[in-house]
Amino acid sequence: MIRNFEEIINFARKRGPRTIAVAVAQDPEVLAAVKDAEGLGVARAILVGSKEEIENIATETGIDLSRFEIIDEKDNVGASRKAVELVSSGKADMVMKGLVDTSIILKAVLDEEIGLRTGNVLSHVAVFEIGGYDRLFLITDAAMNIAPNLEQKAQIIENALQVAAALDIEEPKVAVVCAVEKVNPKMQATLDAQELVKMNQEGRIKGCLIGGPFALDNAVSVEAARHKGIGHPVAGNADILLVPFIEAGNVLYKSMVYFARGKNSGIVVGAKAPIVLTSRADTHEAKLNSIALGVLMASK
Repeated sequence: MIRNFEEIINFARKRGPRTIAVAVAQDPEVLAAVKDAEGLGVARAILVGSKEEIENIATETGIDLSRFEIIDEKDNVGASRKAVELVSSGKADMVMKGLVDTSIILKAVLDEEIGLRTGNVLSHVAVFEIGGYDRLFLITDAAMNIAPNLEQKAQIIENALQVAAALDIEEPKVAVVCAVEKVNPKMQATLDAQELVKMNQEGRIKGCLIGGPFALDNAVSVEAARHKGIGHPVAGNADILLVPFIEAGNVLYKSMVYFARGKNSGIVVGAKAPIVLTSRADTHEAKLNSIALGVLMASK
């Protein structure tokens, strides 16, 4: 079981390097991350975007680009399509979002001609290392699915299980996070939680243990769960936190970054290849962590 980002990077070095196609690569934090990934032996990169802007940023920041292939494509849509095409053609193992809107790169990913669609729901999985905990937390979905229904939540869990497998987490504990820990007919998220637990018990969602509904405190704190008399094995021990909708996930994600100062990474799962996707405000360290996570995913 991988417990922190230092271990993620070490395992990625052993399983890499893999090749990453960066869409719209003219971003200082992205270039710093791919430079570090290359230096660590984690990943090689093909940089797709405005060659002039990429080289100017490299000059200003002291990044040596001599080991990188650059494909000059000034249009963001064209650069995204080219990066995806590099993966679908087998020339790269994963795609990374650079200085481009998520919607543009996802449109390329879902393109019927050159894309990476599988027919499954695409979902975002954020991985966090939080001080005081002996394990990583996977949060999903904080970036893509706005208000997933029951069937979509089941697929989102299955996508997160792929990330958990890449992190060598055996039988991940999945907490369906709601505002309360009791089923309330007026709160759809709690009804979904009840049904997801049933699906898990009946073997319709395999390879994990699902519990819920849980409020956040009794999902991650054994003491809080004990205080409320919750004895479920997932209570206080969750590896995966399934949020009810995107606002809850987004707030939790950014709270972990800015209040808890957590180390993080982000990846989109459900396509034929990993899609490294972080917030534009994320540091180059978070982007490096995400590349390393993508390498682990691509190695499975």
